[in-house]
Amino acid sequence: MNIKLTIYNLLVNRISGIQQRYKKKRNHVRGVGRIGVWMYLLGLNISYYAFRNRKLETVEKYPYFEEKELYTEAGESSISKLEKPEALAEKLAKYDVISFDVFDTLVLRPFSAPTDLFFILGEELGYLDFENIRKEMEWKTRQKKYKKEKHYEVTLKEIYATLEEEAGIPADIQEREAALEESFCFANPYMQRVVEELQKRKTRLIITSDMYLDTEQIKAILKSCGYKKFDAVYVSCEFQKSKNEGTLFEEVKKREGEEKNFIHVGDNYISDVTKPKEYGFSTYHYVNVNAVGMPYRAEDMSAIIGGAYRGMVNARIHNGLEEYSNLYEFGYIYGGLFVVGYCQFIHRQVKHKQLEKILFLARDGYILKKVYELLYPQESERLEYVYWSRLAATKMASDYFRYDYFRRFLYHKMNQKYSIEEILDTMELQDMTESLCKELNINARTELTDKNIEKVKSYLLLHWNEISRHYEEQRIAGRSYMKEILNEAETAAAVDIGWAGSGAVTLDYLINHVWKLNCRITGIIAGSNTCHNVEMNASEPQLQSGKLVSYLYSQRKNRDLWKFHNPDKEHNLYWEMLLDAPHGSLRGFYLNENGKSYCRFKEYQKQQTVEEIQQGILDFALDYQKHFEKYEIFQNISGRDAYAPMLIALQSKNKLKGMREVMDDANLT
Repeated sequence: MNIKLTIYNLLVNRISGIQQRYKKKRNHVRGVGRIGVWMYLLGLNISYYAFRNRKLETVEKYPYFEEKELYTEAGESSISKLEKPEALAEKLAKYDVISFDVFDTLVLRPFSAPTDLFFILGEELGYLDFENIRKEMEWKTRQKKYKKEKHYEVTLKEIYATLEEEAGIPADIQEREAALEESFCFANPYMQRVVEELQKRKTRLIITSDMYLDTEQIKAILKSCGYKKFDAVYVSCEFQKSKNEGTLFEEVKKREGEEKNFIHVGDNYISDVTKPKEYGFSTYHYVNVNAVGMPYRAEDMSAIIGGAYRGMVNARIHNGLEEYSNLYEFGYIYGGLFVVGYCQFIHRQVKHKQLEKILFLARDGYILKKVYELLYPQESERLEYVYWSRLAATKMASDYFRYDYFRRFLYHKMNQKYSIEEILDTMELQDMTESLCKELNINARTELTDKNIEKVKSYLLLHWNEISRHYEEQRIAGRSYMKEILNEAETAAAVDIGWAGSGAVTLDYLINHVWKLNCRITGIIAGSNTCHNVEMNASEPQLQSGKLVSYLYSQRKNRDLWKFHNPDKEHNLYWEMLLDAPHGSLRGFYLNENGKSYCRFKEYQKQQTVEEIQQGILDFALDYQKHFEKYEIFQNISGRDAYAPMLIALQSKNKLKGMREVMDDANLT
């Protein structure tokens, strides 16, 4: 085995660029596909050593915008769906001794690599590059062990002895690392049910693990994950024998009884399948959740948030217990990180600006308010879900924002086969149809076109006072509604998805200049207009002054996304699909016969679609909170990281086609 390891280190680990390229390919193949990867590795080494290709010294850069081939035949979870845990337990129970691997089998971590844990410890220690140093010191400790004892099995105590000697890090920090490991590990829901079923049957269950943690530490992790006591624990660092060499399996058979029949369950193809077979074990290969999920995960992300996101998603989607729908996965995989990150951003803005109220504007604010309240329950009293729409706001603020009024009701509908009658009906000016048509000498069914639009506009301007009177009731009703919402607050955030920020800006105008409610509004939007919008500079003064703040991107932040995000390619639509709500859009505010305000909505056909997407988002938020609530380092998801999962979906034509079909079926377009 030492010869194999030496060759592996020479071919893989010696040059970081070769290591990264090899592992990237290796993680995406199984079975005979590994032969091709070995040939690829050999080719990399020949290119580097024989042809002096020094570019291989550096880690391969991501393309400007990361692209991946996403799984589209069904939900991604269908790849990993396994038989029922009870069915597997039935098969395993036929053996005298059932051996389980621990990490990535019985327990999972919310990381795409186990060494991601070292980032958290490094932050606590205030030690630069700790993650890399910790890995290096472990390897040095294993090398020293091999020179002395001809094996590579080391304990955590021995690793920290090296860390203390060579890096000055106190050896007792090992206790904190073990505590962090226990804190982050959680039970694999599939395997937990398998084990529970086997323990009901009184079968002999043992642990066989290659690990630097000792038996007591392994037991503590299993207990904290909800597992009952196992019958025996065999850990490589205590026996100085490993699964990877096969010698630990030999030891297990010797101690458990050579005459018994054994089966081992684990995720690593070499140490959990190939090697135990050499020593007479039957095996069950539980495929590593990260190995399956990584080909589909965004990797062009920051190290800490990216690792947490990928690990969480892979653990949920690929543990084998459930097969989720495309809609649920759209919410969990592509919307969850965004919504959690956006809520964190809102929280920071509210705290920084000392805002009294958070107004989540309909309909985008529906799921945002739910998740925000989940993350920050102590702030529930300041949260309000506010029925609002551009349609309602445009009518109430038409005296001041007259240009936008005509743009929305006339210019955006020009040459779209809308009749004059339909246009005025949308504007709630039905009683003016006859006089307009008579004065312009046109029919009510005449379509609004570039040839007659200016005449229609001129007529409306000429009769503006009459138009304004049509909306007076809505302004009065709107004031009554908003006064109750604000409850005398002097500052508030108005939260929306975007894009021009008109929701917050119009609300601010109405509150302070029309209704005189004296509440300073700060608009918080997910994203701004982009270079692809005709009005790309529409909200620049407000963004520059801080009256509006944007999470994902703007002209001054994440400009690569500002250039990428294209409404003409329906990018807005896919983001809005994540934040839909189970009610119709607001038509406006009105007064009932008793003078009380009420909301009138457009017709809404409740669709399971919205609920499935939002369940995925909520589950992501719950998982994120469960794993990372206690750690401040995870409470600042950047807008660039939040956009990364959706970016690869928007780059995948097959994925977009599939989602488009779903949206069409659900009438979401």
